[in-house]
Amino acid sequence: MQVSSISVAHDPKAAQEVYWEHLWDLVVILTQKEMKARYKNSALGYVWSVANPLLFAVIYYIVFGQIMKVPIENYALFLMAGLMPWHWLANSLSAAPNIFLANATLIKKVRFPRHVLVVSYVLNEGIHFVLSIPVIMGFLLLNGMSPSWNWLAGIPLLLVAEFLIVYGIAVTLASLNLFFRDLERLSALLVTVLFFLTPITYASAMAPAQYRSLLYANPVAPLIESWRELFLHGQFSWFWIGACYLSALGTLLVGSVVYWRMSPKFAEVI
Repeated sequence: MQVSSISVAHDPKAAQEVYWEHLWDLVVILTQKEMKARYKNSALGYVWSVANPLLFAVIYYIVFGQIMKVPIENYALFLMAGLMPWHWLANSLSAAPNIFLANATLIKKVRFPRHVLVVSYVLNEGIHFVLSIPVIMGFLLLNGMSPSWNWLAGIPLLLVAEFLIVYGIAVTLASLNLFFRDLERLSALLVTVLFFLTPITYASAMAPAQYRSLLYANPVAPLIESWRELFLHGQFSWFWIGACYLSALGTLLVGSVVYWRMSPKFAEVI
């Protein structure tokens, strides 16, 4: 054991591997903790991971599909394909401002990379989204459609892109909220505004041409469009995949800068 410790100390590569291994173990433990806390004393368990987006899909279908008569074919499926990935983002961003505050005791007493708290929460919500994909498959089959082999490549690509986008925004909100506590309330408004600026209840083609470029300035819009195209048509565009990763790079860069600038003072202000 002593020889191993000495070799690690004198081998930067080995030390780096040990660091990442410990970091991953920490993420796994925190994610498991979030999962257990979420389903503690819950009789329905998995059902709750899909009940919320399903309920909203029903409401929007009645309002926009039946009352306002939005001219979109298979509108119920259209809504499902957009709402499921949206709820991963919305749930994460709604909770993001309180992630560090909720773990104040841990942050004050233990020295560790604090951003893993955000990683574990976003990952937890991502797992619930993955668990909702079989529901989308079921709705496709009920409508005489079937999943595509392109899902095997498209789903992992979009999962990584969405995780990076959501994490970048979430770690920004979590860090800033320690110094500007009003951000907790503002983030709820942000999520609401972002919802209506994202083509979820409507198709991007329905937006007037002069506003369409503004629509795609929203980093979430290409992501939702890509998920919908993959789920409903079994296709994905490398152009839009590239746009998703460009958005991911932007949000991740902003989040990283904000976090690393502010994290040394977390224990003081929390």
